[in-house]
Amino acid sequence: MDLFFEAFEPDFMRRALLGGLVAVVATSLVGTWVVLRGLAFLGDALAHGVIPGIALAVLWGFSPIIGAFVAALVMSGLVTVVSSRTAVREDTGIGLLFVGMLSLGIVIVSRAQSFATEVTSLLFGDVLGVTADDIRGQSIATAIVVVVTIVLYRPFLALTFNRDKAQTLGMRPGLSQAALLAMLALSIVASFQAIGTLLVFGLLVGPPATASLLARRVPSIMLASIGFGAVAVIAGLQISFHHGTAGGATIAGLSVAQFFIVLACRELITLTTDRSRHASGAVPA
Repeated sequence: MDLFFEAFEPDFMRRALLGGLVAVVATSLVGTWVVLRGLAFLGDALAHGVIPGIALAVLWGFSPIIGAFVAALVMSGLVTVVSSRTAVREDTGIGLLFVGMLSLGIVIVSRAQSFATEVTSLLFGDVLGVTADDIRGQSIATAIVVVVTIVLYRPFLALTFNRDKAQTLGMRPGLSQAALLAMLALSIVASFQAIGTLLVFGLLVGPPATASLLARRVPSIMLASIGFGAVAVIAGLQISFHHGTAGGATIAGLSVAQFFIVLACRELITLTTDRSRHASGAVPA
């Protein structure tokens, strides 16, 4: 127990913990819709698409959060335009923009003198370097995500399971889709400082996917996802502190590992239950 509390004695570790937990709330709420709607590729692409905005913010000296959010909105809009205005499939448009935005971001960052340091910071984050200002920005973004999730819960639910019915009910699925993409952008912005743009995808998809193995109702998936994400953050920071591993990568890796652990446990329980039923059925009455 002493080892557990020892890790969070330094101020920077407490800030890392708080920043990670705030990121978990945002990514879990939005990630639930991403997993249920099968938008994982879009989420991954957006996580990379923010790099040009962050790079320009670093070079020009303004808030990386603003740069990331603007870049995410631009990419979301371009995805919508490509899929609706051309015969190109949506996944093809996402793939093109994914590579294009990532390449543009690296080109912009290459103009910086401290190229290696800037790229490492952008791609992999610095969870141990989260500041009080970062946490305030994260908290604002997360609060917006929570409010929008509550207000637009029914339209999001209808869009997820029956887009045509949502249209019939007058819920305007096009606007719901735009709002969801904006929330996705916000959740990425609220997380990239802690775990980086390449690893934010781990929190965005890992905990919600794990929760979906155990729960069926959307609110239950969201709450379970927050729980799994919190465990990944706490355990990841513990491992990082005591064993010197990269904090963001450890957190993201654990969030993915949880899925396979839960899946294996579920399959083992199912197998054991089936064998017990067959055994009991074989016993004569």
